[in-house]
Parts: sequence; C-alpha cells; structure tokens
Amino acid sequence: MALFGRRAPLEIYGPEGVFAFIKAMKETVKFGLTFPIEVREIQAGMVYEEKDYHVECAWTGHPIPALAYALVENSRLGKFEPEKAKSLGIPKGPLWGKLQHGETVTSPYGQTVHPELVVSQPRPGRRIVYSGDTSPCESISELAKEADLLIHEATFGDELAEKTSQMGHSTPSQAAELAMKAGALRLVLTHISGRYDQDERFLEGASRVFAGVLLAEDLMILNVPLRD
Repeated sequence: MALFGRRAPLEIYGPEGVFAFIKAMKETVKFGLTFPIEVREIQAGMVYEEKDYHVECAWTGHPIPALAYALVENSRLGKFEPEKAKSLGIPKGPLWGKLQHGETVTSPYGQTVHPELVVSQPRPGRRIVYSGDTSPCESISELAKEADLLIHEATFGDELAEKTSQMGHSTPSQAAELAMKAGALRLVLTHISGRYDQDERFLEGASRVFAGVLLAEDLMILNVPLRD
C-alpha cells in the first residue's frame, strides 16, 4: 500500500541496528513505498544542521541502545533599541538593520556607532528534548539543560521504582527530579504503561517535585514561547 503518495526521500536517524530493523520491516510487512528511505546510523553528538536550527542526541539509560534527541533553535538577534539609536544620531532606515545584524555604522553626522550600544546580547532559541526509553541518567540531564520543554518517559508509577530501574525506565518523580536538575521549564510525561489511567493521580509525586509537569495525550499541541 502506498503511503499518502509521498515522493520526497524520508531520512531516518537512529543508533546502530536501525538499518537492519527498517530492512526487516520492509521485507516482512511488504508494504509499498512511493519514496526512498535513507537510513543513517548515528552516535551521540550533532545529528543534523540547518540554517535556523540543529539536532543533537545523547545515549539514554536503557538496556537496548537508544538515543534521546534535542531540537535546538540557533540564537536569535538581540533586542534592538530604536530610541537609543535615535539618540545617537542614527535615523530610522537601513542603518538600523545593519546595527541589528552586528555591523558598526556611521551616522549622517559622522559619529561611529557600534551595535552593542543599541542591541542587547543574542537571545537563546528554544530547546525541545525527547528522551525515548530511559532510566534517569546524566547524559539526558545534560542534553536537557535549560530546555524549554522536556518530553520524558515515565513508564511505571513511583510505587514501582525498583522494578522501573531494573527495566531501564523511569517513574514520574524520577523524571521530575531530572527536569528540575536540568533547569527545564516544562516537563511532559509519556510512554506510560497501560495499567494506569491518564489522570492526575499519576502526577502526584512528580508535581511535588516539579511544578510544570503534564501528561502527554494523543495529538497534544503545546505552545513553546520564545524567551525574551
């Protein structure tokens, strides 16, 4: 069966073994594809770079090799202060744009104006981290440092902490402690065992540790605001 008539190549990134997994899937299921698949087996570090963002990854704490990923926007220009520019003799126009992009300019009166006089320091872009299967580990804590949003698994409840650790998973409170340590702004718990109802009782322990915690829902949409 064709998949929605897609034509563009689909790139799949994952740890060693993902190529064999995809190959076995294609041979076993025998579904038809209208597009090529490009599989890239990766290690921890930088995965992908574009003009405005990049993707990093780190190993998780799971018996089967797995990676956590961070989607990171590049730093944004600092805030431009037009009133300061005017006071320094720079009229509204192309010179403002040059200052915003880090260029030193000369006013119509011959005064040299450096961008740091009218533009604040670059502002960080947003950082969104997704853990996949994992027990709490330092590598994810580092990856999620000051993340705007951390999506972390919480397979079993806090009452099963010992079993959870043995299986390479996390409890809600453990995920919350990691988010707190990393300085993340918000935490969304996912990969929750079917034995639990999707209700607030599952969050009780986590909410005592970390205030901004939510349970993931199918088709959930979250607004991740820019930091000013």
